[in-house]
Amino acid sequence: MVGLGPGDAGLLAPMARQAIEAARVVVGYGTYLALVSPELLAGKEVIRTGMTGEVARCEAAVARALAGDDTVVVSGGDAGVYGMAGLVLEILEARGLLDVLEFSVAPGIPALAGAAALLGAPLTHDFASVSLSDLLTPWEVIEKRIDLAAQADFVLVLYNPRSKRRAGHLARAMEIIGAWRGPDTPVGVVRNAYRPGQEAFVTTLSGFDPGAVDMLTIVIVGNAASRNVSGRMLTPRGYEGKYGLSG
Repeated sequence: MVGLGPGDAGLLAPMARQAIEAARVVVGYGTYLALVSPELLAGKEVIRTGMTGEVARCEAAVARALAGDDTVVVSGGDAGVYGMAGLVLEILEARGLLDVLEFSVAPGIPALAGAAALLGAPLTHDFASVSLSDLLTPWEVIEKRIDLAAQADFVLVLYNPRSKRRAGHLARAMEIIGAWRGPDTPVGVVRNAYRPGQEAFVTTLSGFDPGAVDMLTIVIVGNAASRNVSGRMLTPRGYEGKYGLSG
């Protein structure tokens, strides 16, 4: 299992690169495979599947590994954060293969870390991450998690915020958060982080437009202490109150 990071080749971790270089077979979603340089894939068998093809490609990877080929499954960001590491491990467990095949994960920079870096410092205190995709998780469960995290004043990182099929979920999520946060709460929006067409900006809860967001976007909603600092999003850890930082 290999996490590719946010997308820029410079953010591919050395261990992840080494795993791809050593592999005979590389398996992944086409969009993520496009993030791998052609030089790294040269001479390898590449197995691609489209959206919702997760089980098929993980099963194909297990089959190739059982055939004796060094096999890598790639995920965007980190393979263990909304990635394929869990599904492969589930398949190995279900088939009794945990003691047959060697399983390892090469970590990658997760999408939330890439988005946070572009926004400034929005995650320097406690935060919660929630995916708005209800393909595998009931929407009622997602709503409950958003509501409780907002009540607890966590900074909220929203993955998979909006698609054509569930265009209204993001607006509903922001409505739930708005019951516990003021209209001036900063909201960071990052699209295509470290890839062509990159966008990153900070707005407010009241000024946020769900229609400007798609599946390639990470949305970060600040907590009660978060603020906009000259266009950067800051969630202070508490150093000012304890030590005093003014000159």
